[in-house]
Amino acid sequence: MSDRLRFATFNANSIRIRLPQILEWLPRNDVDVLCVQETKVQDHEFPAQEIEALGYHVIYRGQKSHAGVAVITRREPDEVHFGLDDGGEPDEPRLIRLRLGNLAIVNTYVPQGRSVDHEMFAYKLAWFERLRALFERHYRPDEPFLWAGDINVAPEPIDIHDPVRNAEHVDYHPKVREAFKQVCAWGLVDVFRLHHPDEPDQYSYYDYRVRNAVERAMGWRVDHILATAPLAERCTGAWIDREARLAERPSDHTMVVADFRL
Repeated sequence: MSDRLRFATFNANSIRIRLPQILEWLPRNDVDVLCVQETKVQDHEFPAQEIEALGYHVIYRGQKSHAGVAVITRREPDEVHFGLDDGGEPDEPRLIRLRLGNLAIVNTYVPQGRSVDHEMFAYKLAWFERLRALFERHYRPDEPFLWAGDINVAPEPIDIHDPVRNAEHVDYHPKVREAFKQVCAWGLVDVFRLHHPDEPDQYSYYDYRVRNAVERAMGWRVDHILATAPLAERCTGAWIDREARLAERPSDHTMVVADFRL
């Protein structure tokens, strides 16, 4: 690995449909690690060969039609684990964790929650609690550590185009924002806001159903890269690739990218 790490996260909303975009985007942006969510494919159908042909390694865990996570890396990971390991439902298609040398990475596709009165919303809140406990078991906030993915939370009013209208939405509800805050309190820094603390209209998700959502800045910032303090101090920049959301046959999400000095 060079002295710079370019790290990105992307909810592909079907790895097979978005594969051409990923194969073009990775080398053009000189990316070292890409965390992917919502691959929507069973493991035996995952297009690993096409990614590996570019010289990358890829690990993945998926299922048919929904969820699914993958991590694409320049160097082969030293250690790989799937799912939550607390004795409950492991939910492997939503979590991969790995190590690249002394760098620990956790890629998550956090449950969306469906609606506040649905059992999946309670599951989402519990999922955050379980994730915080996983961090406490396996990692330390004084080591290089990255948590990334589609976290399905817009943390602050600036992270959503209409916070008043969406006050009770499962991705902005006070309970879910607090649950996310409690995970971050373990020792994590939002590296995008580190570099863009007050910049509005910075979104990673634009609903397909909203006409001209990107042009009208009607989106949500729900995809995040979070780093422990020792690594956040070495973050030299972070951005959202808005243009990728305007590509042909795009996902409803786009790439979030951060650079780190190693």
